[in-house]
Amino acid sequence: MDIRRVECLDGLRGVAALWVLIGHMMILTGFRLPLVSKPDLGVDLFILLSGFLMMFQYRLRAGSEDWNAPATWAAFWTRRFFRLAPLFYVTLAAALIAGPLIYADRVVIDTFLGQDLQPRERYTDGSLTNIALHLTFLFGLLPDYAFRTPLPDWSLGLEMQFYLLFPFLILLGQRIGWVPSALVAAVGGVIVAMIAGAAGLEFPMPSFLALKLQLFLAGMLIAVDRDASRAQLWARLGAAMLLAAIPIGGEQDFLHFAIRELLVLGFFALVHLRSLGLIDWVSRLLGRRPFFWLGELSYGTYLIHLLILQPVAAAVIGQFGIGLGAVGRFALTGAVVIPVTYVLAFMTYKLVELPGQRLGKAVIKRVIGRNSTRALQTVPEKLAAP
Repeated sequence: MDIRRVECLDGLRGVAALWVLIGHMMILTGFRLPLVSKPDLGVDLFILLSGFLMMFQYRLRAGSEDWNAPATWAAFWTRRFFRLAPLFYVTLAAALIAGPLIYADRVVIDTFLGQDLQPRERYTDGSLTNIALHLTFLFGLLPDYAFRTPLPDWSLGLEMQFYLLFPFLILLGQRIGWVPSALVAAVGGVIVAMIAGAAGLEFPMPSFLALKLQLFLAGMLIAVDRDASRAQLWARLGAAMLLAAIPIGGEQDFLHFAIRELLVLGFFALVHLRSLGLIDWVSRLLGRRPFFWLGELSYGTYLIHLLILQPVAAAVIGQFGIGLGAVGRFALTGAVVIPVTYVLAFMTYKLVELPGQRLGKAVIKRVIGRNSTRALQTVPEKLAAP
């Protein structure tokens, strides 16, 4: 097995993006299925994978990067910025331009389905403040701006906060151990979240790192010491499941609790228990070519889909109204949205994401130094996808 690649990651990234897309389709067409209609759980899977990937990359580069050196931190932050920012900026521009039209479509959808109307400013705020906060990824820290575009971009602000904190988590883990450091960081996150709540900060989505840090940490623990003893692995699984059970950030009903625990357990099994035949088969399946491409296009799919979905769902409702049932609306909407979204994701992958990653490498080489570039080349770039 190639130690530089975890086969199931391709498929899991793709499944997470498709889960979010289908979940939003269900919300906007009035069709519901248990679990699938919960796109926030797809985002939770993305968060778990992100924590894993950052720690996995750290372990692969351990022999060539010194995390006590500022250049290592700068290289890490530069890689992450150029992985997320180029496509985000493109879709942000489209969202700001089309925002008023998409809001009109959303009013049609919500009125037809009897749902509360979305705040107008979430779709129509083209102020310099809103634009500046999004360009700098600071929007997730402010409740009034954390959910203020037609994109599902609240999670990108969350990701950037995690990347900012990641070097400090590495240094803490190196000093006191990975499980103790994860537990200490999680307790700190809970305390910060409680202080924010006591101060009256109400986030419309869990875009503040303290609300989701525990899931990032759970993913990090799954990636630590793949060759550790069985006792150590089970201890880390127990700590990861404990972290995922912390009842903050997003919905906290029994379904969400149970699925988050199953996501941690299932991902751990796919990474560490491949000696079991069925688990190995599933892991290999998730690494095959179709899932590879689902994973490669997952970021574009995640960012683009709502820009296509809301106008299409509104058009279907406007054309057919109550003459088409929820299943029909869902099927017809999906028949348009899914292929269009993936075609656009493929085009932007080739024209925006890959050039952005190459630009990031060039910046690291020119500004930060050749050692950081050599370290970057030891890990496949696609592993850096959120």
